Amino acid sequence: MRLNLLLTTVAAMGIAAASLVQAQTATQSLNGGPSRQQAQQQPAQDGGPIEVEIDQGVLRPFQIAVAPFSGQNGASIAEVVSGDLRRSGFFEPINPASFIETGLTLANAPNFPQWTQIGAQAVLYGSVTPRADGRNDFGFRLYDPYRQCQLVSYNFTATPEQWRRIGHKIADVVYERMTGESAFFDTRIVFVAESGTGLNRLSRLAIVDQDGGNPNFLTDGSEIILTPRFSSNPDEIIYMALGEDYSRIYLYNLTTGRRENLGEFDGQPLAPRYSPDGTKVAFSIIRGGNTDVYVMDLQTRRLSRLTTDPGIDTSPSFNPDGTRIVFNSDRSGTPRLYVMNADGSGQRPISRGGGSYTAPAWSPRGDLIAFTRSGGGQFGIGVMAPDGSGERMISRSYFEEGPSWAPNGRYLMFSRQTRGGDTNLWMVDLSGRVVAQSGYQGRGSDPAWSPLLSETPANLGRGGPDSCDT
Repeated sequence: MRLNLLLTTVAAMGIAAASLVQAQTATQSLNGGPSRQQAQQQPAQDGGPIEVEIDQGVLRPFQIAVAPFSGQNGASIAEVVSGDLRRSGFFEPINPASFIETGLTLANAPNFPQWTQIGAQAVLYGSVTPRADGRNDFGFRLYDPYRQCQLVSYNFTATPEQWRRIGHKIADVVYERMTGESAFFDTRIVFVAESGTGLNRLSRLAIVDQDGGNPNFLTDGSEIILTPRFSSNPDEIIYMALGEDYSRIYLYNLTTGRRENLGEFDGQPLAPRYSPDGTKVAFSIIRGGNTDVYVMDLQTRRLSRLTTDPGIDTSPSFNPDGTRIVFNSDRSGTPRLYVMNADGSGQRPISRGGGSYTAPAWSPRGDLIAFTRSGGGQFGIGVMAPDGSGERMISRSYFEEGPSWAPNGRYLMFSRQTRGGDTNLWMVDLSGRVVAQSGYQGRGSDPAWSPLLSETPANLGRGGPDSCDT
């Protein structure tokens, strides 16, 4: 009975890990609605630089030829790179069946006319070479076949088992070189994996690569998992767990598997989230019929109360420099978004539209706040400026919620539920044109996007000259 009461309370507050709806395909999305930030192609025939400029509408994805790499797992690496670039919405990898030239090697440049003949605006190829120490060298080159020059060359050294991650890192290099934007492919998603039905329904803490690969379950299903979130350290996460007679916040180290209870509280804790520097945690506590936002210093475990309003104040999220917090509150009668200073002062509403606003998330760039908005029988994902201006919805459906930012601040992962009840992970870009289901095909909700993974000597890369800029 107590567990059911806790679940009912959490669901009523709109912070449980919920989900999403029937989908448009990425292709349909590319043909829809107005856009603010998308890619414009400069015609290759004019001889000018071929770049992806993110300030216009996406008229046509950039045509890139990703040839299978030679060596161990080479074809699979090319598939990972192609998949990453395609999901970004700025690139359309060309079908390898149309390639005229094959057997490309790093020792030679491509036969440029054979690539322009099939409309390739860039050509990527590489090789995997074993080393005496048991590791592999993963080398690649990216060429502009119209200007007949090298855009970038790079070499990574890593263990053979790291080939998928190297594929993501190669996609990051290509994305940054062609768009001028920060990368986001070498990241992971932590989320609530769902399975079973009725009394046999399980929720488990799970983690996957951002493309859905390498799924791993971190808990056994004996607890109900809610609101997992990353620290600024991609190896540290925080989440809620509900048991038969407890509600706890756990800190979890992904490298060591160590789990630490944040503490026992006089009341039910909810919706934890790290500060940007990872030294504090903001969350809510239901206490004495009231729900307020608190912040805890992780070193001293000192707890400070930030809100005292009789309404339900929850889902706090810090801005990138840690000086302000956005949260949602129903103090005006309907859940709306509020911003306050990190010490709780200066509380003021920022959302202005109709319906309910929940699950705010401050962009890592600091320029936008994402949120879930419900009304008119639909749920959607939207963004607004920190002062509430410029609000716009970028995705709507039967039920969707819980946006989480990619580290470059240009994409959001969220969960979407169909009318049939299935919940899956989805991704949308800031324009709202690129909407696609995550590569993870299982049921899942409440995703959180990691920062870029940490560099180690095993996977640092070495770049070569860019002859197109000389």
